[in-house]
Amino acid sequence: MFALLLHEDMNPFYENISSFPTVFFTFFLIVTVLFWLVAILGFVEIDILDFDIPALDGTLDINPDTALTTPDVLAGLMLRFGLNGVPVTIIISLVSLFGWLTSYYIVHFLFGSVPDGMLQYAVGVPVLLGALYVGVMVTSLLIKPLRPLFKNAQLETTKHIIGQVAIVRTSRVDNGFGEAALADGGAGLVLKVRTVGDLTFSKNDRVVLLKYDSEKNTYRVISEEEFIGK
Repeated sequence: MFALLLHEDMNPFYENISSFPTVFFTFFLIVTVLFWLVAILGFVEIDILDFDIPALDGTLDINPDTALTTPDVLAGLMLRFGLNGVPVTIIISLVSLFGWLTSYYIVHFLFGSVPDGMLQYAVGVPVLLGALYVGVMVTSLLIKPLRPLFKNAQLETTKHIIGQVAIVRTSRVDNGFGEAALADGGAGLVLKVRTVGDLTFSKNDRVVLLKYDSEKNTYRVISEEEFIGK
């Protein structure tokens, strides 16, 4: 197998995947393959890159008095193109794969007639954007049947972890900010948590997951002492 990869007949393939614009997708494809290898070994969770994205029938709750943050913009774009309901790592992997395939075959069949130099980059930019669009659209179609599976998995996980103790991992937890780590016997879970009222917690405090808010994908927490005292 390694002899085949090093054979001179593979040179055109390597030239295509390392030339612009395919090299853009090649980079992300390599990163995602390495990520999945690490995930299979149990060192990271597949939802490590997830951030709040509204449900299918939801809308972005953006305060007009505040500036848009990068997650706000990304969430809006992903919702617009139907890239929600599954872990972000799966979305990135699929977009990278189909964008790479589209770009590779365009470069393979059409770029032989394009002279090297600035003209190749001028033609490559539209190809990059077009391949990215194809990757996004194909990914959007493929993840539709996956959404119910991940939703059910989320519900089962929620039922299992409600009432368990988690450790605050951010500098603070209040009613608008915070994360906590929960040991689940595997790589562990990092959860977005919020307090009730004006209560606050500090890093390494022990809190109990009291209630799950599906609209905001957060857990309401109270202190372990208060939970035991009830």
